[in-house]
Amino acid sequence: MSLFGYAQPMIYILFILIYPITNNRFVFLILSFLLGLSIDFFSNSGGINAAASLFIAYLRLPILKMISGRTEFDPVLFNIKSMVFSRQVSYLFILILIHHYIIFQLTYFKFSALQSVFTFTLFSSVFTFILLLFLSSLFINKKR
Repeated sequence: MSLFGYAQPMIYILFILIYPITNNRFVFLILSFLLGLSIDFFSNSGGINAAASLFIAYLRLPILKMISGRTEFDPVLFNIKSMVFSRQVSYLFILILIHHYIIFQLTYFKFSALQSVFTFTLFSSVFTFILLLFLSSLFINKKR
């Protein structure tokens, strides 16, 4: 799906973004790689989605530590739903931006296309971010 030729939402990364932190990290990395690989298989993109998915799955915990602002981070006690909304937005947008940049950089793979990479990354990230906010509000229950 493409919006005006610039924005290509990649909704499948919602799995990576909301996967529980307390589960086994090795299994999570394998599942993220397989998710990206299955997208590559059906879109004939040669491993680009697998690489980007694995990379953001690996960076997810350090970015959560950075955004939460805690020196000591306990994954067992941590809950993304308990984060302040601005930190949730930062977490989502940073990982979406990294993912999309990797996708488009590997797609074009030349310095002469750097402006196209940034344009596609920005528009696709914003569009994906809006869709993921909407979808996460539908599927993630918040305790009140």
